[in-house]
Amino acid sequence: MRVSIIMGSISDREIADKIVAKLMEFGIEYEAKVISAHRALKELQEYVKNAEDESQVFISIAGKAAHLGGVIAALTTRPVIGVPVKSSTLDGLDALLSTVQMPSGVPVATVAINGGENAAILAAEILAISDDNLKEKLRQFRSDMSEKIANTEYIYEG
Repeated sequence: MRVSIIMGSISDREIADKIVAKLMEFGIEYEAKVISAHRALKELQEYVKNAEDESQVFISIAGKAAHLGGVIAALTTRPVIGVPVKSSTLDGLDALLSTVQMPSGVPVATVAINGGENAAILAAEILAISDDNLKEKLRQFRSDMSEKIANTEYIYEG
């Protein structure tokens, strides 16, 4: 099982690094590429076609017009998760709306602006449907998260 991560620009690497770290935590194989839907459409089409046999989930990372997730979704029947990127333009709202507003029949699951970690977790949840070992890792992740929150002490003095 593998996740393909496609960045629209090398400037999206910081978010990709968070995705990679979380996928590695769950023991999920990945491949990460920079391929712009606008500037390298033929390369994107070829990559998705070739990666589709090995990758069960695609994650797109794109800002501004953020058509990358939609183009990937148009090229594959695999699940696509879009991560809209905050840019200097409109604080990422443009990317969020571009990613979430896909036409009927071409869905892109969309996480929060710069939400790379949640994209990785969602990919793991999709893969865990057919992988009991990964399902157990996710349960442990949730349990650890819950325990960490329960053990956080906050004292407010007014």
